Amino acid sequence: MDIKYEIEFFSNWHCGSGLAAGADVDALVVKDRDGLPYVPGRTMKGLLRDAATQLGYAETEIATIFGKAGERANLTGCAFFSNATLPEDEVADIKKGQLESHLYQTFASTAIDDNGIAEDKSLRKIETVVPCTLYGVISGLPDNAETMMTNAMSLIKRMGTGRTRGYGRCRIQKVKEE
Repeated sequence: MDIKYEIEFFSNWHCGSGLAAGADVDALVVKDRDGLPYVPGRTMKGLLRDAATQLGYAETEIATIFGKAGERANLTGCAFFSNATLPEDEVADIKKGQLESHLYQTFASTAIDDNGIAEDKSLRKIETVVPCTLYGVISGLPDNAETMMTNAMSLIKRMGTGRTRGYGRCRIQKVKEE
C-alpha cells in the first residue's frame, strides 16, 4: 500500500544540509540538483517513527514498518519514504521564471549578554525556505498501516531547525484520493 502525503508549512522552515556558505551563511537548507528545497525521506521516516512511538503503537508493528530500533533501520523496515518535494507544475514555473532565489530568506541572530551587549563571535545566519507545500509518498506499507501513519502525521506540528523560534510550523496529512 502507498500513502501520498502533503506537508503544508505555515512559517519559514529549515531542513539542514550540513553545509555552510563560507563567511556568509552558517546553515544552508538541503536542495536538489535544481536548487529547490525538499524534506529528505529519512527525515520523514524518523519523525513518523517517533510519532508512532509516542502514540503507543507496539514496537513490533513499528519495527515492521520502520525497521528495528538500533539497527540500520532503513535496511530492515518494509516501507520506503520518498523525499517530499514541490509539485511538478510549480517546479516548472519556478525554473521557467528563474525564481529559485525567491524561495529562500536568510535570518541572523546573536547571543546577548546580561548587559545587553552582543557576545563576541556569536553571530549566526541561517537560510530558511518560505512557507510552501511539499508532497511525498510512503510506499511498501502493510495494508493495516494506514491508521498508524495518518495518526503519526497528525502529531507532527513542527519540523526542522529552529522549531522553538517559530520556524517549521506545519501540518502533515494524507492526500485524499480523487
